[in-house]
Amino acid sequence: MEKSARRISAAPLLLLFLLCSLHSAFAGHDYGQALSKSILFFEAQRSGFLPHNQRVTWRSNSGLNDGKASGVSLKKKNSSVDLVGGYYDAGDNVKFGLPMAFTVTMMSWSIIEYGKQMAASGELHNAMEAIKWGTDYFIKAHPEPNVLYGEVGDGNTDHYCWQRPEDMTTDRRAYRIDPSNPGSDLAGETAAAMAAASIVFRHSNPAYSRELLNHAYQLFDFADKYRGKYDSSITVAQKYYRSVSGYNDELLWAAAWLYQASNNQYYLNYLAANGDALGGTGWGMTEFGWDVKYAGVQTLVAKFLMQGRAGPHATVFQRYQQKAEYFMCGCVGKGSRNIQKTPGGLIFRQRWNNLQFVTSASFLATVYSDYLSSARKSLQCSAGNVSPSELFSFAKSQVDYILGDNLRATSYMVGYGNNYPQQVHHRASSIVSFKKDPRPISCRGGYATWFSKKSSDPNLLTGAIVGGPDAYDNFADHRDNYEQTEPATYNNAPLLGILARLGGGHGGYNQLLPEVVVPAPRQPTRAPAARPVTPAPVSTSAAPIALVQKVTASWKSGGKTYYRYSTIVTNKSPKALNSLKLYINKLYGPIWGLTKSGNSYGFPSWIKSLPAGKSLEFVYIHSASPADVSVSSYTLA
Repeated sequence: MEKSARRISAAPLLLLFLLCSLHSAFAGHDYGQALSKSILFFEAQRSGFLPHNQRVTWRSNSGLNDGKASGVSLKKKNSSVDLVGGYYDAGDNVKFGLPMAFTVTMMSWSIIEYGKQMAASGELHNAMEAIKWGTDYFIKAHPEPNVLYGEVGDGNTDHYCWQRPEDMTTDRRAYRIDPSNPGSDLAGETAAAMAAASIVFRHSNPAYSRELLNHAYQLFDFADKYRGKYDSSITVAQKYYRSVSGYNDELLWAAAWLYQASNNQYYLNYLAANGDALGGTGWGMTEFGWDVKYAGVQTLVAKFLMQGRAGPHATVFQRYQQKAEYFMCGCVGKGSRNIQKTPGGLIFRQRWNNLQFVTSASFLATVYSDYLSSARKSLQCSAGNVSPSELFSFAKSQVDYILGDNLRATSYMVGYGNNYPQQVHHRASSIVSFKKDPRPISCRGGYATWFSKKSSDPNLLTGAIVGGPDAYDNFADHRDNYEQTEPATYNNAPLLGILARLGGGHGGYNQLLPEVVVPAPRQPTRAPAARPVTPAPVSTSAAPIALVQKVTASWKSGGKTYYRYSTIVTNKSPKALNSLKLYINKLYGPIWGLTKSGNSYGFPSWIKSLPAGKSLEFVYIHSASPADVSVSSYTLA
């Protein structure tokens, strides 16, 4: 074991980095790596028999009896159906149909718009497999034209337990909708998912594509003919996924996707005839997500209009477009009603899982900016015109915030960057892998043994987008802080398209071309090697620890100019770095990413040591010149 008490000063580097970095707000991100991780997250959420090529190897088979206790809404005691498969929605073990269907719709839309970029990155095959895992389940869940199973398990019994999916002892009854127990929102969203996915598989698997489209036709007819809210039929969903917006938006959403998939004029006419009555032309929205689809409908219909596909309905479709642009103007802060943002610039809708609204809104802004660019138009807002590039820059800023360009220097994607959530509110990731220790975890024992642990999760939930910070950019990385640390599939789904777009650039294609072509995916021969994000170390000596400081943002407030300083600490030795002590002089503002002890600073609570070649980042803010940062002591082992 080596010890050193030398003080390694970063001062000679500061001026150079200040001069070089002031013109640039943040360092670039590896969007390709973020895309790969985002798709990988869906494999951790799989229910059922896991395939031989499963890449999240700490998961095992689960929910293998799902569907054997079904027909609850029809009071049938002994009926059964095969409902093995599908996705767990978040950190629990329930399969909720409405958010699962929205997840598949948004993954499909991501590929429809940016499949070429995904193919270029080598991730198209994995993204399509993620979609098919969901649609295979929906085919099972739709055994008859007017029957759809919309939930397996219930949140009350599930949340009483803290168990791995592999150990579930909770009630796994299945809940369905039918003509006597309707659910137009659930059936409509599932129809949208099937229709959108049929486009994805049109060229690579035409028979499967036709099967999906046929299910979509039947589900739309079921939703439209037998109208009602699904949570009035599947009442156990009310506490968790209540349909606050009702079903009108899902009827329009499904019709839009069926027109996109089939080019059948019936669905175009449906959008025109029902736009006013169902709210598509009337509701100006400031949110988009698994419950409220209006902004998504309006964006799709605006695309049809700009493509010249409105036919005799141009006047009605223009009203849809006006509401789509109401949403976009609100995103960039130039509308008559703007979306609330945190001091750090993040969209803020609610304290519980706020990032779901950030990724969804960012996706709509991304595709709409490309629609406008393809049509050579700009956005007309009440506070002035907005160029397509400005709208796209807004979406990029939201994604960059999620990936770590924020006041806390925290990545809200697990496994991306140097500082990300370690105590995720997620049963499977927080409990030792079934493959490592197959001894059953009891219902309440999981809370006592694993939930209450203050250590990092034993299994890395790579790619998961957690709930995110509060209205003031604050975040507490604690497992019991479910509002901020629980992930969800519908957080990730819209992000796939944006990351593919950011990673691949525009590429010279036209988003408004009428024929949507998704290229055949390249099937990987083996799992791709991980590409860690490690800032390039800059050092003026051969010392084992490199310190690099730079300005990553500046702004004016109260007549003062404030700076956000980022410092990267890199272990350049071949050994692990332990017991690091930093001395920071001339620090006049808040600091994040370190733990203070007396007059020095050490590793944050989530880092015990820094392996060879790895880096950590901390940030601070004040209105003065950068602080003097130096190494006081450390040990290598």
